[in-house]
Amino acid sequence: MTTGYVHGYDPRENIRLQDQASTLVDLLHSDTAYPPGSRVLEAGCGVGAQTVPLARNSPRAAITSVDISAASVAEAARTAAQAGLANVRFQQADIFRLPFAPDSFDHLFVCFVLEHLPQPVEALLALGKVLRPGGTITVIEGDHGSAYFHPDSDAARRAIQCQVNLQRQAGGNANAGRELYPLLCAAGYGSVRVSPRMVYVDASRPDLVDGFIRKTFTAMIAGVREAALEAGMIEPHQFDAGIRDLTRTAEPDGVFCYTFFKAVGMKGAS
Repeated sequence: MTTGYVHGYDPRENIRLQDQASTLVDLLHSDTAYPPGSRVLEAGCGVGAQTVPLARNSPRAAITSVDISAASVAEAARTAAQAGLANVRFQQADIFRLPFAPDSFDHLFVCFVLEHLPQPVEALLALGKVLRPGGTITVIEGDHGSAYFHPDSDAARRAIQCQVNLQRQAGGNANAGRELYPLLCAAGYGSVRVSPRMVYVDASRPDLVDGFIRKTFTAMIAGVREAALEAGMIEPHQFDAGIRDLTRTAEPDGVFCYTFFKAVGMKGAS
């Protein structure tokens, strides 16, 4: 699978992913649960940040979680073991060359994966081959173009755009959320339904102020500083001003909004 994970594999990124998952668990996972005995494939599990809530919501489903990175799979297995999960097995695998027979799974779960792929439709087609007719696919993606905040800041927007541009150069799409409906339809899935999931943060929600503004979104943008400077996208003082202004939205009079998109589709009969 050709992919450029723009966020990198630094241990700090693992921590950010875990913070993101714990902060957004209800928003993204509360309505995803699979019946006992269901065979579920989580494609692109990364370090297991989304695996934990997925498995906890469906404790009697049999979940197989795969990722192309052996190091990520090992970390995901450790995360699952620490969480006491007994219904997940992990395997290194390429989404485009899955080592499973046709119709092997009842459900597919794909979270924060398509945004990193230059060929998202082809990935969805490849996944569909191992999904049984009538099975479902659930896809979740963010959309950096949906971010807005108070106090507003041109510097913050320029810093965010650096991350968007870097992801585009790596073959991905940081605004993938808005494209889930056409992507799933293009891959042949039916009954596609997309629901926006807005994260709204103000001082009355201190858990989100810390968990989302500081530890998830701002940490993500700050993490591309070196790459953005090396690419000549922005001057150091401009980028740093943007990070300061993003952090400023975590103050008592600040507000931050961001929208994730969750899509569910079905594989038609063969």
